[in-house]
Parts: sequence; structure tokens; C-alpha cells
Amino acid sequence: MPESARPPLEGLIVADFSRVLAGPLATMMLADLGATVIKVERSGLGDDTRAWGPPWSSSSSSYFDTANHSKMSLALDFTDPDDLAVARDLARRADVLVENFRPGALDAWGLGYEQSVADNPGLIYASITGFGRAGGADLMGYDFLVQAVGGLMSITGDQDGPPTKVGVALVDVLTGKDLVIGVLAALASRGITSQGCRVEVNLLSSLLSSLANQAQGYLTTGKPPGRMGNRHPSIAPYEALQCADGDLAIACGNDAQFARLTTALQAAHLASDPRFITNADRVAHRAELITELETRLVDRNASDWQAVLRQVRVPAGKVGDLADAFALAQDLGLDPWTNVGDGPRKTPVVRHPVAYDSGLMADATPRPCSMNMARCSAVGWPTRTATLQNSKLA
Repeated sequence: MPESARPPLEGLIVADFSRVLAGPLATMMLADLGATVIKVERSGLGDDTRAWGPPWSSSSSSYFDTANHSKMSLALDFTDPDDLAVARDLARRADVLVENFRPGALDAWGLGYEQSVADNPGLIYASITGFGRAGGADLMGYDFLVQAVGGLMSITGDQDGPPTKVGVALVDVLTGKDLVIGVLAALASRGITSQGCRVEVNLLSSLLSSLANQAQGYLTTGKPPGRMGNRHPSIAPYEALQCADGDLAIACGNDAQFARLTTALQAAHLASDPRFITNADRVAHRAELITELETRLVDRNASDWQAVLRQVRVPAGKVGDLADAFALAQDLGLDPWTNVGDGPRKTPVVRHPVAYDSGLMADATPRPCSMNMARCSAVGWPTRTATLQNSKLA
């Protein structure tokens, strides 16, 4: 990377009025891209996730660190006129404002969309809700709830087991990423028109748009898909298969890969078996196919088969845990984590996933998000235009 590399969003100010995960994750990604993010937290309490532990980090809870490093934090009480004035001034000076309050809640404080853009026409005002601002305005949006009502649980888990949530707050994560996409598009438009706009995402819509082939399959057939465990509804073999010591994930996306798989298993005749010649044939005869494959796979350990199949370019990998995942990424030279803070406050965090090969860079700022509990007059305040004249902020 060139020595002169700079973050793409350098110089932008983001007012972060969000909490928990979707909003804070989005603003942290903007911070990784170089924006100055000022996180507004409740005086005396802070973001709910500061108390969500164990596990605990050197500066907070590890859950809080998930979505809040590289930010500046400011504790404000909106019922205090001075603090509320600080919040409104931040909204006037920001390039982007991100909030996930109940629809209309910020209007009472003069921080709603109409009030904010009246004072700051170039503002990108980004809102996250659970179910939108219309019929779902009064519904409370939590990731687990949306996984349930949004259909994700209905397609997750074993066929004969109960509907199951994904092992992470995936809907929050997807929604946060959708918000970043919307904000970046709005910033690009503002560069042409000089006008800001409102950007809205909601958990349910982000989930539905992320269900990809499953959602489209329902729209095509009118039949909701069900749970299939680790199997794929349209590809075979594309699941975890049993070896001598554990499971091996095999993902054959085409006939050539399947032929190489059968050759590696010393069962090349399976590629010409009428039941398995095409992917559609293999899906139709999935049970017989898996029996044929596992009969051979159980003779060796999963790691052995992983090495054999990778050598012949068959997508395969031993099913591992997070320790295995980070070790793999490190072995592949992906540098999956970085550190924020110094000394006893040093905390490892997952590295930003986007890399550039030119004059741009994206990475965490080496600073944990420490909540300033002092009066706002003691807080330093950046600006994209000129030195602030208000002594309460400067």
C-alpha cells in the first residue's frame, strides 16, 4: 500500500445516535473507512451493550467492542438543556446522522429528520427500524424476533428439529451493512447535487433481501422452503459429510467438481451412474448419493480428506470452530484482526473486511470507544469546516 494511502471517508463527521448492534456496527464501518464518528450515549448508562457480558474486555464488554471501536464517545442527557443543545449542534455540523430510535422519538428533542435537514440541508439522515415507519412503526425490532417472524428460523436447523436461530445476530449485521451501502450511495449523490437525503433500512426488509435463493424460490413456486440441516435445496453434494473423526464440508457446484471428487474417492464410476450424472440427478437421489460418499469417507479423518480434495480442486474443508477459522485466515495471510488501545487497554478486534490496492485504505483507528462522563464542555469536538466558536464544544 502506498505510504500516502488515506481513508476514503477522511474528513467526514458521523453523528452516531444509535445503540446495540445494527447502527453501531454501521457507524464503526464508516469509522474504519476514515470518518470521524461521535457516538452519543446516555449519560450515566451508555450503550446497553456496555453491560452485556461476560466476556469482558480491558475497556468494556467484548459485545460493545464488536461495534464501537475507533469512535469518540459523548455522554449526554437530552433532558438537560445544555446537553440537548450539544446534540443539536452535532446534528447541524455532521455529514451523516445515524439513529435507531423508535420512529418519531427524536422529533420530541428537535433531532428528527425534518428539523435536522432544515438546519443542515446536506445531511445524510440514516434511520434503522425493526419493521419500517408505516404499519410496523410500533413494533419492537430485535434480531431474534425478526429471525423468527421473517422466516430465517423456518429454514435453519435439522429437518426433524425445531426452528432454530442463527448463531449470531445475523439480521442486525446484515442491516448494518445495508445501511452502510445506503449511506455511501447518498454521499456519492450529494457529491453531485450538494443535497442530503434520508436513508432508511429496516430489519425485516434486510432479512428478506438476504434470503436470496430461498426467498426467490418461494416467490417462484408459492411454496415456503423448509429446514434441511446442512443440505442445500438445489445442489448435491453440498453439505457436511461424516468422516472417521468428524464432519467434512463438501460443496460441489458443478459436474466437473463432482467427477474429481469421485475419482479422489476411488469411485469414478459414480460420475457416470444414471442417478448422479447431473446436479439435478444428484439432488433427486441425494440420500443414495450421500450413502455412497460417506461409505468411502469414513475410512479416513476429515483433515486427511481435506488435503486430498483440495489438491484436486474439490471445495472441501473440515468443519471447525472460531479458533480454527482465525487460524486459517492468519495462515492465508489475511491478517484477520488488529489491535486498538495501548498497554493494559489493548484489545484485539476483527479487521475491516475491505482492502484497497491503490491510494485508499480502511482499518480500525487504534482507539477504544471510551465514554466521556464529564460535562460536554470538557469534550474535544472536530469539525469538517472551521474551528468551532462555541466554547461549550471547542
